[in-house]
Amino acid sequence: MRLSTITNWAYGATVALTLASGTTMLMASSAEETERAAVAQRSTFDQLTATLEEDVYRLTEQARGFVITSDPSHLIAYRREKAALKSVEARITHLRDAGASEGELAALRQALHWTDALTDEQQAAISAMQAGDDRTARTILFGDEYGRELDRVAAQVGKFQYMLDQRTDHAVARSTDTARQWRTMSEIMLGITALLFLCVLYFVLKQRILRPVVRLSDVVTRLAAQDYDAIPPDSNHADEIGDMAQAIRIFRENGLERQRLEQERDADRTMRDLLSRLTQRLQGCDSVNDLVDVVRRFAPEIAPDFPGRLYIHDNHRNAMTQACDWLSPTCSRIEFPPSACWALRRGQTHRPAGEMVDIPCEHLGASNSISTICIPLAAQSESIGMLYYEEPAGASASHLERTGKYLEMLAENIGLALANLRLRDALRDMAMADALTGLPNRRQFDIMLQTLVGEAERTAAPLVCLMVDIDHFKRFNDTYGHDAGDAVLRAVGGVLAESLRENGHAFRLGGEEFVVLMPGFSLDQALGRTMQIQRRIQDLRLDHRGKELGAITASFGLAAFPDHGRADRLMQTADAALLRAKTEGRDRILVATVRDGASAAA
Repeated sequence: MRLSTITNWAYGATVALTLASGTTMLMASSAEETERAAVAQRSTFDQLTATLEEDVYRLTEQARGFVITSDPSHLIAYRREKAALKSVEARITHLRDAGASEGELAALRQALHWTDALTDEQQAAISAMQAGDDRTARTILFGDEYGRELDRVAAQVGKFQYMLDQRTDHAVARSTDTARQWRTMSEIMLGITALLFLCVLYFVLKQRILRPVVRLSDVVTRLAAQDYDAIPPDSNHADEIGDMAQAIRIFRENGLERQRLEQERDADRTMRDLLSRLTQRLQGCDSVNDLVDVVRRFAPEIAPDFPGRLYIHDNHRNAMTQACDWLSPTCSRIEFPPSACWALRRGQTHRPAGEMVDIPCEHLGASNSISTICIPLAAQSESIGMLYYEEPAGASASHLERTGKYLEMLAENIGLALANLRLRDALRDMAMADALTGLPNRRQFDIMLQTLVGEAERTAAPLVCLMVDIDHFKRFNDTYGHDAGDAVLRAVGGVLAESLRENGHAFRLGGEEFVVLMPGFSLDQALGRTMQIQRRIQDLRLDHRGKELGAITASFGLAAFPDHGRADRLMQTADAALLRAKTEGRDRILVATVRDGASAAA
C-alpha cells in the first residue's frame, strides 16, 4: 500500500472524525441551550410571581396604617394598589402561557385564593373602621387568623417556587449529563484523529484543537463542581471549539447570575426577618427609652455600614433632639430646629448628594462632602422625629438603592411605634390630670400616696401630707359665678405647683380641696414651706369681668411621718388637722399631734 494511499485514507478518516466531532460538539452546545432555556423560563416565572407577596404585604400595611392612624392617605394608597392588581385568571394565564404545569398552577392558584381572602378581610376591616368600629378593624388585621393567612400565602408561593426549582434543576442536570456525554465522545474522536495525523498535522492538532480542548475540559470540570472562578479561554476561531467556549462562557455567566440571585434572595430574607423582629420589639416597648434601646441595637444590623442618629421631637422646645446614635456618625448637630432639615420641611426623604443635585440641610453644618440621608418620622401629618444616615464612600448604586428601601421600612416602623407611645402617654396624662388646674387628680394621688407610703415605711424616711381647703369658696360661685370660682381654683393650683416645682407633689382631690405630699421633708421644713404657700395665696389678687374678687385665703392641715403616727394614716391625720383649722376660724395652719399612740388633730 502506497504511502499516498495511507495518507489519503488517514485524511479521509480525519475528515470523517472531524465532522463527527463537530457534530458532538454541536449536540453539547444544544444541550447547553436547553439548560439556558430552562433557566430563562425559571427567570420568567420569577418575574411573574415576584410581586405577589409584596402586593399582599403592601395592601396589608396600607390597611393597617389606615386602621391605626385613620389617615385617609393610607386608604387612597390601598385602593390604588388594589386597583393595580391583576385578576387571578389573568395571572394564571400568563404563567400557563410561559409553560407552567397544572400542578404548579394549582399551588399558585391556592396562594392567590388566600390572597383574595386577605383582601376581603382588609375590606371588612376598612369598612369597620369607616363605621367607627376601630376595635373590630384592629382585631381583623392584627388577629392570629390574619397572620396565619399571611403565612399560608407565603407558604403556597414558596411551594410554587420550590416546584419550579425542582423542575429547573432536573432540566439543568439532564442537559449537563447530555453535554458531558457528547463531550466525552468528542474527546475520544479528537484523540483518534491526533494519533492518525500526529506527524502530518501535528501543528494543527496541537495549536488549534488539542490545547483549547484541554483548557475547556478543565474549565467545564470546575464549572461542573460549581467553581465559577474558572474563566473559559478566549477563542477567536469561528469553529466548534469557539462555539463550545462561548457556550461555556454563557453557562458560567448564568451560573454566576443564579448564584448572585440566590445570595440576594437569602440576604433579603434575612433582612426581612430582622425587620420583623424589630417590629415585634417596637410593639413591646413601654416607653420611649425602650424604643431608643431597640433602635440602637437593630439599626447597625439593618444597615451595618451606614452610621446614623435617631432624633425625637421635643414639643416644649420645638427642637429635634438626638435620642441615640450608632457607628459613630461625623455630621449633623445633636439638636436643631425642625426648619433646619429639608426632610422635615417637605415631609419626605431628603438626599442632598448623589445623582440629583439638591440643597444640603442646615443641621449638617459645614461638612457637605459626605452623602447623607434624612428620613422623617411622621404621624398624623406631624413630624415626631427623624432618622439620619451617612452613606458609605464608594458604595455601589445597587447597594445604596437596596439599603435605602430597608431604611424606609425601618423609619416607617419606628414612626408608628413612636406615635403609639406618644398617644398612649397623652391618654395616660389625660386620665391622670385635672382638666381645670392641670394638677394630678385623685387617681394619680392614690397611686403616688401608696408608693410614697410604702417607701417611707420601708426606709423610715420622713413623709409630710398637707391638706389645703380654700376658705368660703362657695361665695365666689354664688357672687361672681362659676367662672370666677374656676379662676380661683386655677390660681391656687398654680401657687401649689409653683411652690413645689423642685420638691413635693401637689394634687387636686375635688371641689376646692387640694393635697400636697412632701417626701423627705422634716416637720419644720414642711411648716416653713406651708407658710410660704399661705402667704402667696393671701397675696393673690384676681379680677373677673372688671371686678376684683377680693381676698383669697385657705386653711391648712399638716401631718408628718413618723412624727404623727403610721404612714398609712397620714392623710386621715392631716384631714383631721384641716377640719380643726376650719373650725377654729379658717386662714390658718394647724399641725397634727399624737394622743395615746393614735393620730389625731390637736
